[in-house]
Amino acid sequence: MNKTLTSTLENIEHEWYVVDATDQRLGRLACEIAKVLRGKNKPTFAPHMDTGDFVIVVNAEKVMVTGKKNSQKLYRRHSGRPGGMKIETFEKLQSRIPERIVEKAVKGMLPKNALGRKLFTKLKVYSGEIHPHQAQQPKPLNVNTIPNGGKN
Repeated sequence: MNKTLTSTLENIEHEWYVVDATDQRLGRLACEIAKVLRGKNKPTFAPHMDTGDFVIVVNAEKVMVTGKKNSQKLYRRHSGRPGGMKIETFEKLQSRIPERIVEKAVKGMLPKNALGRKLFTKLKVYSGEIHPHQAQQPKPLNVNTIPNGGKN
């Protein structure tokens, strides 16, 4: 009888990757990051376990969107109080807190449960080139996004 091998928490190795978001499309970048956070790029992937890796995103202020999304894409947040809805465009949020744009895009692609919340803590986003995770010796992650949307 054949048995399916399942990874245990002891034999799962978590690696660290660094991604440069300069001139990357937001959605395509977030999709690749979410795959690595979940561990879908590994042969030991299990949907109920944390088999993914840590991801560091640098230069978050240089991420791009296509078309008119700079002025039309809206980010909403609510304080929980009556009349507490705040609405901000992509441009304003990028100038104020550029890390939040990448965080919200990746969080929307993770599972909406306790595992997704745990995976989200493994994402580290920084607006500049400098990050405090050099001790983990992160490897560069090649994000295969197609420039110009695949058009020549």
